Amino acid sequence: MSQKFDAYVLEKQGPAVLTQLTDQDLPDGEVTVDVAYSSLNYKDGLALTGKGKIARSFPMVCGIDLAGTVAQSQSAQWKPGDEVVVTGWGMSETRPGGYSRRQRVRPDMLVRKPDGLSLVQTMAVGTAGLTAMLCILRLERAGLRPGDGPVVVTGAAGGVGSVAVAVLAALGHEVVAATGRPSTHDYLRDLGAAGFIDRSELAEASTRPLETERWAGGVDTVGSSTLASVLKQTRYGGSVAACGLAGGNDLPTTVLPFILRGVSLLGVDSVMAPTDERVRAWQRLGTDLPTQRLDAISSVRTFAELPQLAEDILAGRTRGRVVIDIGG
Repeated sequence: MSQKFDAYVLEKQGPAVLTQLTDQDLPDGEVTVDVAYSSLNYKDGLALTGKGKIARSFPMVCGIDLAGTVAQSQSAQWKPGDEVVVTGWGMSETRPGGYSRRQRVRPDMLVRKPDGLSLVQTMAVGTAGLTAMLCILRLERAGLRPGDGPVVVTGAAGGVGSVAVAVLAALGHEVVAATGRPSTHDYLRDLGAAGFIDRSELAEASTRPLETERWAGGVDTVGSSTLASVLKQTRYGGSVAACGLAGGNDLPTTVLPFILRGVSLLGVDSVMAPTDERVRAWQRLGTDLPTQRLDAISSVRTFAELPQLAEDILAGRTRGRVVIDIGG
């Protein structure tokens, strides 16, 4: 009989329950991973509490991230003992996720742990940090370079925003952090933010199609009026990477920023991003994200604390990145 292990499972639309599973309960896949760490994201909070319709079928193991060690492999790409990371790919939505002491995945879902990060640090990065790095890669491909001018990051104290601020600053950009909480200024300044803008200045809808040019580029995690304001204020030829919709999925703007100033709006997805792009992003995170800053924006919490942590992230009581010790 297979050994039992703990997992947080949605049996139906409602709060997840701590359940014991065996390897027979794991999905199809060629690689079985002993999970060491996961992370806490807003989507995880919605899934765990049942306050958002995240899972597409039941039962469903929650958790959109995992990091651990390959236990068994039927793939030539991976061997037992390999340290690996998995983010996205529909985990906790269409495929069982990382809030389990063991999980089985397809070989193409795995990324090798970058040399510059420990397993626990990869989950301090997690989907949020990967998304931030994918945004920065897109901005670089669009031509953004250090010295071009201020780069604004909205939702700066959140998971995506925190990593974006830290990496952009480490690369030499002048980063302006948009936040509605003055209490986070010291935290963001320590990450490298050179200046601040209150989120209300960007969230207020403006009837003007264009505003004074301010930003050489931007990383937006909010959407709606905030993204519209950033686009209206972006300098000629600048680019904005959009990856979130915390403020709404509408975009109340006109085509004028695009056709009169040549502004580019870059959509960024981390759930189904191709494996080669993920590998590139993780390699850059291993070299460009200062680990001391990563450690400063993250905390490690236990597996048993997940139900309360889910409530906390939905209520806006978390800051930076929360790593879940699956063995804790």
